[in-house]
Amino acid sequence: MPILWAAAAPAALCLILDFLIFLAAFYSPRLLRTRDDAIPSGSQYREKREYMLSLIREMEAVPFEEVRVSAFDGVSLRARYYHLRDGAPLQIQMHGYRGAAVRDFCGGHALARELGMNVLAVDQRAHGRSGGHVITFGAREKYDCLSWAQYAYLRFGPDTPIYLAGVSMGAATVLMASALELSGSVRGIIADSPYTSAEAIIRKVIAGLRLPAAPLMPFVRLAARLFGGFSLSGADALGAVGEAGIPILLIHGEDDRFVPCAMSREIAAACSSPHRLETFPGAGHGLSYIADPVRYKNAVREFTRQ
Repeated sequence: MPILWAAAAPAALCLILDFLIFLAAFYSPRLLRTRDDAIPSGSQYREKREYMLSLIREMEAVPFEEVRVSAFDGVSLRARYYHLRDGAPLQIQMHGYRGAAVRDFCGGHALARELGMNVLAVDQRAHGRSGGHVITFGAREKYDCLSWAQYAYLRFGPDTPIYLAGVSMGAATVLMASALELSGSVRGIIADSPYTSAEAIIRKVIAGLRLPAAPLMPFVRLAARLFGGFSLSGADALGAVGEAGIPILLIHGEDDRFVPCAMSREIAAACSSPHRLETFPGAGHGLSYIADPVRYKNAVREFTRQ
Protein backbone atom coordinates (compact mmCIF):
# COMPACT_ATOMS: atom_id res chain seq x y z
CA MET A 1 0.00 0.00 0.00
CA PRO A 2 2.71 2.60 0.79
CA ILE A 3 4.23 1.89 -2.61
CA LEU A 4 0.89 2.58 -4.30
CA TRP A 5 0.52 5.86 -2.41
CA ALA A 6 4.06 6.84 -3.34
CA ALA A 7 3.25 6.25 -7.02
CA ALA A 8 -0.15 7.93 -6.92
CA ALA A 9 0.88 11.09 -5.08
CA PRO A 10 3.06 12.58 -7.88
CA ALA A 11 0.37 11.81 -10.47
CA ALA A 12 -2.26 13.54 -8.33
CA LEU A 13 -0.03 16.58 -7.87
CA CYS A 14 0.56 16.77 -11.63
CA LEU A 15 -3.19 16.57 -12.24
CA ILE A 16 -3.84 19.36 -9.75
CA LEU A 17 -1.14 21.50 -11.35
CA ASP A 18 -2.63 20.90 -14.80
CA PHE A 19 -6.08 21.91 -13.57
CA LEU A 20 -4.76 25.10 -11.97
CA ILE A 21 -2.99 25.98 -15.23
CA PHE A 22 -6.21 25.35 -17.12
CA LEU A 23 -8.14 27.69 -14.82
CA ALA A 24 -5.51 30.41 -15.08
CA ALA A 25 -4.83 30.29 -18.82
CA PHE A 26 -7.83 28.80 -20.60
CA TYR A 27 -11.00 28.87 -18.49
CA SER A 28 -13.43 31.78 -18.80
CA PRO A 29 -16.43 31.79 -16.43
CA ARG A 30 -19.25 34.02 -17.63
CA LEU A 31 -19.44 36.05 -14.40
CA LEU A 32 -15.79 37.12 -14.62
CA ARG A 33 -15.69 38.25 -18.25
CA THR A 34 -14.21 41.64 -19.09
CA ARG A 35 -16.52 44.64 -19.08
CA ASP A 36 -16.58 46.92 -22.10
CA ASP A 37 -15.15 49.82 -20.08
CA ALA A 38 -12.45 47.87 -18.21
CA ILE A 39 -9.23 49.61 -19.24
CA PRO A 40 -6.12 47.49 -18.53
CA SER A 41 -3.84 48.54 -15.72
CA GLY A 42 -0.34 49.85 -16.33
CA SER A 43 1.19 53.21 -17.15
CA GLN A 44 0.77 52.87 -20.93
CA TYR A 45 -3.01 52.52 -20.57
CA ARG A 46 -3.34 54.97 -17.68
CA GLU A 47 -2.02 57.75 -19.90
CA LYS A 48 -4.66 57.01 -22.57
CA ARG A 49 -7.52 56.03 -20.24
CA GLU A 50 -9.76 59.08 -20.75
CA TYR A 51 -9.31 59.04 -24.52
CA MET A 52 -10.16 55.33 -24.65
CA LEU A 53 -13.22 55.82 -22.44
CA SER A 54 -14.44 58.61 -24.73
CA LEU A 55 -14.11 56.29 -27.74
CA ILE A 56 -15.94 53.54 -25.85
CA ARG A 57 -18.80 55.93 -25.02
CA GLU A 58 -19.00 56.97 -28.67
CA MET A 59 -19.21 53.34 -29.81
CA GLU A 60 -21.81 52.50 -27.16
CA ALA A 61 -23.98 55.36 -28.44
CA VAL A 62 -24.14 53.95 -31.99
CA PRO A 63 -27.21 51.75 -32.68
CA PHE A 64 -26.45 48.12 -33.51
CA GLU A 65 -28.15 44.85 -34.33
CA GLU A 66 -27.26 41.83 -32.24
CA VAL A 67 -26.59 38.80 -34.43
CA ARG A 68 -25.51 35.25 -33.74
CA VAL A 69 -24.19 32.17 -35.49
CA SER A 70 -23.47 28.61 -34.40
CA ALA A 71 -19.82 27.62 -34.39
CA PHE A 72 -18.56 24.42 -36.00
CA ASP A 73 -18.83 22.69 -32.59
CA GLY A 74 -22.27 24.09 -31.74
CA VAL A 75 -21.15 26.97 -29.51
CA SER A 76 -23.44 30.02 -29.84
CA LEU A 77 -21.44 33.04 -31.04
CA ARG A 78 -22.67 36.62 -30.85
CA ALA A 79 -21.69 39.90 -32.43
CA ARG A 80 -22.84 43.49 -32.84
CA TYR A 81 -23.58 44.59 -36.38
CA TYR A 82 -23.17 48.34 -36.98
CA HIS A 83 -24.76 49.45 -40.24
CA LEU A 84 -23.39 52.57 -41.91
CA ARG A 85 -24.76 52.24 -45.42
CA ASP A 86 -25.98 49.61 -47.88
CA GLY A 87 -23.31 48.11 -50.11
CA ALA A 88 -20.41 49.30 -47.95
CA PRO A 89 -17.40 47.05 -47.27
CA LEU A 90 -17.66 45.05 -44.05
CA GLN A 91 -14.98 44.80 -41.39
CA ILE A 92 -15.22 41.77 -39.07
CA GLN A 93 -13.48 42.64 -35.80
CA MET A 94 -12.00 40.04 -33.42
CA HIS A 95 -10.88 41.22 -29.98
CA GLY A 96 -8.07 40.01 -27.76
CA TYR A 97 -7.47 37.50 -24.97
CA ARG A 98 -9.85 38.11 -22.06
CA GLY A 99 -10.81 41.32 -23.85
CA ALA A 100 -14.07 42.85 -25.05
CA ALA A 101 -15.20 43.87 -28.52
CA VAL A 102 -16.16 47.41 -27.56
CA ARG A 103 -13.02 48.10 -25.53
CA ASP A 104 -10.49 46.54 -27.89
CA PHE A 105 -12.05 48.07 -31.03
CA CYS A 106 -13.25 51.42 -29.70
CA GLY A 107 -10.68 53.09 -31.95
CA GLY A 108 -11.03 50.53 -34.74
CA HIS A 109 -14.78 51.04 -34.86
CA ALA A 110 -14.44 54.82 -35.16
CA LEU A 111 -11.86 54.36 -37.91
CA ALA A 112 -13.97 51.84 -39.84
CA ARG A 113 -16.95 54.21 -39.85
CA GLU A 114 -14.71 57.08 -40.94
CA LEU A 115 -13.52 54.94 -43.84
CA GLY A 116 -17.10 54.09 -44.83
CA MET A 117 -17.28 50.50 -43.59
CA ASN A 118 -20.02 48.53 -41.90
CA VAL A 119 -18.76 46.69 -38.81
CA LEU A 120 -19.35 43.28 -37.27
CA ALA A 121 -17.85 43.46 -33.77
CA VAL A 122 -17.53 39.87 -32.56
CA ASP A 123 -17.60 38.50 -29.03
CA GLN A 124 -15.07 35.70 -29.27
CA ARG A 125 -16.04 32.33 -27.81
CA ALA A 126 -15.79 32.31 -23.99
CA HIS A 127 -16.02 36.12 -24.02
CA GLY A 128 -18.85 38.63 -23.72
CA ARG A 129 -22.25 37.26 -24.68
CA SER A 130 -20.88 34.32 -26.69
CA GLY A 131 -21.08 30.79 -25.41
CA GLY A 132 -18.29 28.47 -24.40
CA HIS A 133 -15.93 28.54 -21.45
CA VAL A 134 -12.58 27.63 -23.01
CA ILE A 135 -10.19 30.12 -24.63
CA THR A 136 -8.03 28.28 -27.18
CA PHE A 137 -5.71 31.09 -28.34
CA GLY A 138 -6.92 30.73 -31.93
CA ALA A 139 -7.07 26.93 -32.29
CA ARG A 140 -10.90 26.99 -32.38
CA GLU A 141 -11.39 30.73 -32.80
CA LYS A 142 -9.95 30.62 -36.33
CA TYR A 143 -12.90 28.43 -37.36
CA ASP A 144 -15.27 30.88 -35.63
CA CYS A 145 -13.76 33.59 -37.83
CA LEU A 146 -14.54 31.42 -40.85
CA SER A 147 -18.14 31.05 -39.62
CA TRP A 148 -18.53 34.83 -39.36
CA ALA A 149 -17.06 35.31 -42.84
CA GLN A 150 -19.53 32.76 -44.22
CA TYR A 151 -22.39 34.51 -42.41
CA ALA A 152 -21.36 37.84 -43.96
CA TYR A 153 -21.07 36.30 -47.42
CA LEU A 154 -24.58 34.84 -47.21
CA ARG A 155 -26.13 37.96 -45.72
CA PHE A 156 -24.49 40.67 -47.81
CA GLY A 157 -23.68 38.80 -51.02
CA PRO A 158 -20.53 38.10 -53.02
CA ASP A 159 -20.05 41.70 -54.11
CA THR A 160 -19.50 43.04 -50.56
CA PRO A 161 -15.78 43.24 -49.74
CA ILE A 162 -14.96 41.73 -46.35
CA TYR A 163 -11.92 42.57 -44.23
CA LEU A 164 -10.92 40.48 -41.22
CA ALA A 165 -9.46 42.62 -38.44
CA GLY A 166 -8.06 41.59 -35.08
CA VAL A 167 -6.18 42.88 -32.05
CA SER A 168 -3.75 40.71 -30.02
CA MET A 169 -5.27 37.20 -29.82
CA GLY A 170 -7.86 38.40 -32.34
CA ALA A 171 -5.04 39.42 -34.67
CA ALA A 172 -3.41 36.00 -34.33
CA THR A 173 -6.85 34.44 -34.92
CA VAL A 174 -7.49 36.22 -38.22
CA LEU A 175 -3.98 35.34 -39.37
CA MET A 176 -4.62 31.68 -38.56
CA ALA A 177 -7.86 31.94 -40.55
CA SER A 178 -5.84 33.07 -43.59
CA ALA A 179 -4.91 29.45 -44.24
CA LEU A 180 -8.55 28.30 -44.28
CA GLU A 181 -10.91 28.22 -47.27
CA LEU A 182 -12.23 31.77 -47.06
CA SER A 183 -14.65 33.06 -49.67
CA GLY A 184 -13.43 35.33 -52.44
CA SER A 185 -15.27 38.19 -50.74
CA VAL A 186 -12.56 38.32 -48.08
CA ARG A 187 -10.19 40.89 -49.55
CA GLY A 188 -7.66 41.30 -46.77
CA ILE A 189 -6.59 40.93 -43.15
CA ILE A 190 -5.65 43.70 -40.69
CA ALA A 191 -3.71 42.23 -37.77
CA ASP A 192 -2.78 44.57 -34.89
CA SER A 193 -0.28 43.20 -32.34
CA PRO A 194 -0.47 39.49 -33.23
CA TYR A 195 1.56 36.74 -31.58
CA THR A 196 3.28 34.09 -33.67
CA SER A 197 1.75 31.11 -31.87
CA ALA A 198 0.01 30.16 -28.64
CA GLU A 199 3.12 28.35 -27.44
CA ALA A 200 5.34 31.35 -28.11
CA ILE A 201 3.19 33.87 -26.25
CA ILE A 202 2.60 31.51 -23.32
CA ARG A 203 6.35 30.92 -23.03
CA LYS A 204 6.87 34.68 -23.03
CA VAL A 205 4.27 35.20 -20.29
CA ILE A 206 5.74 32.43 -18.15
CA ALA A 207 9.22 33.93 -18.48
CA GLY A 208 7.77 37.34 -17.55
CA LEU A 209 6.52 35.79 -14.31
CA ARG A 210 10.11 34.68 -13.61
CA LEU A 211 9.13 31.03 -13.87
CA PRO A 212 10.94 28.35 -15.89
CA ALA A 213 9.11 27.99 -19.21
CA ALA A 214 10.79 24.81 -20.44
CA PRO A 215 9.67 22.49 -17.61
CA LEU A 216 6.22 24.10 -17.35
CA MET A 217 5.22 23.93 -21.03
CA PRO A 218 4.50 20.15 -20.99
CA PHE A 219 2.00 20.83 -18.18
CA VAL A 220 0.46 23.70 -20.17
CA ARG A 221 0.07 21.48 -23.24
CA LEU A 222 -1.49 18.72 -21.14
CA ALA A 223 -3.85 21.18 -19.42
CA ALA A 224 -5.08 22.39 -22.81
CA ARG A 225 -5.58 18.84 -24.06
CA LEU A 226 -6.94 17.26 -20.88
CA PHE A 227 -9.32 19.94 -19.63
CA GLY A 228 -9.79 22.14 -22.70
CA GLY A 229 -9.99 19.40 -25.31
CA PHE A 230 -7.67 21.13 -27.79
CA SER A 231 -4.05 21.17 -28.88
CA LEU A 232 -1.89 24.26 -28.60
CA SER A 233 -0.24 23.30 -31.89
CA GLY A 234 -3.49 24.25 -33.63
CA ALA A 235 -2.89 27.91 -32.75
CA ASP A 236 -0.03 28.80 -35.09
CA ALA A 237 -0.23 32.13 -36.91
CA LEU A 238 3.34 31.88 -38.16
CA GLY A 239 2.65 28.63 -39.98
CA ALA A 240 -0.70 29.82 -41.31
CA VAL A 241 0.62 32.94 -43.08
CA GLY A 242 2.99 30.73 -45.04
CA GLU A 243 -0.14 29.37 -46.75
CA ALA A 244 -2.06 32.67 -46.95
CA GLY A 245 -3.43 33.80 -50.28
CA ILE A 246 -4.87 37.21 -49.39
CA PRO A 247 -3.17 40.54 -48.60
CA ILE A 248 -2.18 41.17 -44.97
CA LEU A 249 -1.55 44.42 -43.12
CA LEU A 250 0.46 43.95 -39.92
CA ILE A 251 0.46 46.71 -37.29
CA HIS A 252 2.47 46.67 -34.08
CA GLY A 253 3.53 49.09 -31.36
CA GLU A 254 7.30 49.18 -30.93
CA ASP A 255 6.92 49.51 -27.13
CA ASP A 256 4.56 46.55 -26.82
CA ARG A 257 5.38 44.97 -23.47
CA PHE A 258 3.03 42.02 -23.83
CA VAL A 259 3.37 40.76 -27.41
CA PRO A 260 6.84 41.74 -28.66
CA CYS A 261 6.94 43.73 -31.89
CA ALA A 262 9.49 41.18 -33.10
CA MET A 263 6.65 38.67 -33.45
CA SER A 264 5.04 40.76 -36.22
CA ARG A 265 8.42 40.97 -37.93
CA GLU A 266 8.65 37.16 -37.83
CA ILE A 267 5.15 36.88 -39.28
CA ALA A 268 5.97 39.35 -42.06
CA ALA A 269 9.09 37.36 -42.94
CA ALA A 270 7.07 34.13 -43.16
CA CYS A 271 4.12 35.57 -45.10
CA SER A 272 3.52 34.12 -48.58
CA SER A 273 0.90 36.67 -49.67
CA PRO A 274 1.26 40.41 -50.36
CA HIS A 275 1.86 42.05 -47.01
CA ARG A 276 2.89 45.24 -45.28
CA LEU A 277 4.24 45.86 -41.78
CA GLU A 278 3.67 49.18 -40.00
CA THR A 279 5.31 49.68 -36.60
CA PHE A 280 4.51 52.61 -34.30
CA PRO A 281 7.32 54.05 -32.14
CA GLY A 282 6.41 54.36 -28.46
CA ALA A 283 3.06 52.58 -28.81
CA GLY A 284 2.11 49.89 -26.29
CA HIS A 285 0.09 46.73 -26.79
CA GLY A 286 -2.89 47.41 -29.04
CA LEU A 287 -2.33 51.16 -28.67
CA SER A 288 -0.99 52.08 -32.11
CA TYR A 289 -4.25 53.76 -33.16
CA ILE A 290 -4.46 55.63 -29.86
CA ALA A 291 -0.82 56.75 -30.24
CA ASP A 292 -1.10 58.00 -33.84
CA PRO A 293 -4.65 57.93 -35.27
CA VAL A 294 -3.71 59.81 -38.45
CA ARG A 295 -0.91 57.47 -39.49
CA TYR A 296 -2.96 54.42 -38.52
CA LYS A 297 -5.90 55.66 -40.58
CA ASN A 298 -3.72 56.31 -43.60
CA ALA A 299 -2.22 52.82 -43.42
CA VAL A 300 -5.65 51.14 -43.24
CA ARG A 301 -7.09 53.41 -45.96
CA GLU A 302 -4.26 52.59 -48.37
CA PHE A 303 -4.56 48.88 -47.61
CA THR A 304 -8.31 48.68 -48.14
CA ARG A 305 -8.10 50.64 -51.41
CA GLN A 306 -5.85 48.02 -53.07
